[in-house]
Amino acid sequence: MPDHTTDRPGRSRTGRPRSAEADAAILGATREALVELGWSKLTLGDVATRAGVAKTTLYRRWAGKNELVVDAVAELFDELELPDRGSLAADVEGVVLQFAALLARPETRTALMAVVAESTGDEALRARIRSSIVDRQKRLVLQGRQRAQERGELPRENDPETAARTADLIFDVVAGAVVHRSLVSCEPVDAQWAHSFTALLLGGLTEAART
Repeated sequence: MPDHTTDRPGRSRTGRPRSAEADAAILGATREALVELGWSKLTLGDVATRAGVAKTTLYRRWAGKNELVVDAVAELFDELELPDRGSLAADVEGVVLQFAALLARPETRTALMAVVAESTGDEALRARIRSSIVDRQKRLVLQGRQRAQERGELPRENDPETAARTADLIFDVVAGAVVHRSLVSCEPVDAQWAHSFTALLLGGLTEAART
């Protein structure tokens, strides 16, 4: 997996370099506290205690709870990968099932729903979610589409703006469908559903390429 440590937005920092071990401990403790306490009761002091670090260590890294929780969620989503399974359909089905498995984990489900609910009245938090989670995970769409184009499964786009809009739409469709089914409808995302969803998605992409 690529290292996204440097592209997480955060406070300006000076002095000694950040410790990857301390960051991992803090983010893990944040997810643990969210599951146990919920958003309203979570405090940076509690996270510092759980992580075994001084409060000043945590405060140097994150401006507040919003930033900390978003980064804790983003670290989970950075686990998503798109290995080459031989075809676009197999690639899509694989990442859909991987995404659903991630959402089934209590720490992911709790943290994601907490930040989304909190962001409804906080534009700065919504912007951080977009930059730290949504925009970073669009890499999977770009990687999958490039791979499919190299296989000859999808045509190459000549217009960069059209290509970018298409990538955004694909991401919204896939992420929206899996999140809704997993967290809103509370229905299983199993191999059969992933296969049917992928067939519907690729049918639309094929038709769009003809127009």
